[in-house]
Amino acid sequence: MTVLIITHSNDNGSILKVMSAIHDQGGKTFRFNTDQFPTALKLELSCNNRVKGGILTTDQGTLDLSTVSSVWYRRFRIGQNLPSKMEPQLRNASIQEARRTIQGMLASLDVFHLDPVVNIRRAEHKQLQLQVAHEVGLEIPDTLITNDPATVRKFSQTYEQGVISKMMTSFAVHEDGKEKVVFTNPLSSQDLEELEGLQFCPMTFQENIPKALELRVTVVGKTVFAAAIDSQRLEKSRADWRREGVTLLNDWTPYALPMEIKEKLLALMERLHLNYGAIDIILTPDNKYVFLEVNPCGEFFWLDLLPKLSISQAIAQLLYAPPNKPHQSLSNHLVDALV
Repeated sequence: MTVLIITHSNDNGSILKVMSAIHDQGGKTFRFNTDQFPTALKLELSCNNRVKGGILTTDQGTLDLSTVSSVWYRRFRIGQNLPSKMEPQLRNASIQEARRTIQGMLASLDVFHLDPVVNIRRAEHKQLQLQVAHEVGLEIPDTLITNDPATVRKFSQTYEQGVISKMMTSFAVHEDGKEKVVFTNPLSSQDLEELEGLQFCPMTFQENIPKALELRVTVVGKTVFAAAIDSQRLEKSRADWRREGVTLLNDWTPYALPMEIKEKLLALMERLHLNYGAIDIILTPDNKYVFLEVNPCGEFFWLDLLPKLSISQAIAQLLYAPPNKPHQSLSNHLVDALV
């Protein structure tokens, strides 16, 4: 049986680490670089009264989809190699058809998925995440999502420590040939006077939570891995550690989460029907854990290099020997990632 990995050609080394770990257990893997579809890869899907199934052909060889035992939905980069000079409407149509073709293939595979696309798309909604996190007993920041400047100004007056602004989606703005990522930012008094742009794009606003540490918690099945960073030691990383992500890369350390917080996070994952998630949490100076968000396909590669955080091994194990009931009650089967 084979693990099918949905990714792209330029994904990082986490793919090879998971593949290697699956091979060490005696399993097989097949990598589907979606950026090469439909230009370089071939996919045949059959559904009629005689037979159903499919064949995927890449530079690795040919995969009979009936032999797939589990799927790792890692990254999606459809149609990136389509001709740049292609007429825009036709190019968009090609991408949409290619996307639907792959999504239909995945939907037809009645095997374990890490995670089903429909679960991922639902769980990506930040409002839902915050609502469920609150319901399972996690602390959350007071949050406002709006396109109304007056509401933002009123909201900001409630918090002496100020408020921050953030986007619900990750994206970059390209100016003068440079990529500028949109980070989380504190709102200044001048910002509060210049909110007219909200009429074109709503934004998320939250109370500014004091930080002792920032935590990245990676959940794989029933296993919880936690790491911490002191983002407050650098001025530029105080509102968003990603601004100094490269500088802080080697400063992450394994962190022992309280059992109560682990159980609540696993309850959150079960409610969202996810087997994998990268969760951001703030530890406040008065020792409170404040949930920010969960990324259903979040990155873990830089944390996988830390001692005791063998995340790739856990992913490989889950894909190689998936549970029969992946969304059963988790709290009674908690596995500690840290001793």
